[in-house]
Amino acid sequence: MIAWGAAHISVAGILAAIIIAGSVGSTLYWMLTPPASYVQKIAKKAETELAEMVGSLIVAFSPEIDSSHMVALAVKLARGEKSEVLALYIIEVPYTLPPDATMPAEERIALDVLGAAETIANKNNVAIRTETIKTRSTKQAVLDVAKREQANLIMLGSFREGKYTGAPLSRIIEEITADAKCDVLIGVEGKHGTLLLSDESVQSNPQPV
Repeated sequence: MIAWGAAHISVAGILAAIIIAGSVGSTLYWMLTPPASYVQKIAKKAETELAEMVGSLIVAFSPEIDSSHMVALAVKLARGEKSEVLALYIIEVPYTLPPDATMPAEERIALDVLGAAETIANKNNVAIRTETIKTRSTKQAVLDVAKREQANLIMLGSFREGKYTGAPLSRIIEEITADAKCDVLIGVEGKHGTLLLSDESVQSNPQPV
């Protein structure tokens, strides 16, 4: 009987020791591996959303929307996520002209702007397509292309200074933002306007006149 009792106590002691060891181990793990902070959770969510967002990028230009300084950002995002950039130039044709009217000055500017965007993308090994569209409505053209491309993000620059009394946003930008079915990123150019571009890129990115 005594031998049996000793064996019984020994087994109970072993079980108790296992339970205590498990509790201590769990406590140590909790202490050494604290839960993710609120900031970490937000950062992780933003990282996930960014990966989904930049699946298809459109950088939109028009005589009123100067998105030149957004090209470098679009290229950096696309390069990180191995995405493609579509540089889109919209020429709004007045109702006094036929829808397919020849507009040499505007078409020349479109070629220069899109050529500069293509140069920046090619230098950074990022796939880019360029497209010029003539339309009656800049807003509708941008939204139609975004739908066609199933775009995840439309990138717009600020309204060109001097054509809208220096205000950074225009009615067209506000309308695109209000009606877009995807995310819209608006970049208001800073004081110096070259923060996202290298000196070499700036030299190869002539501004429309």
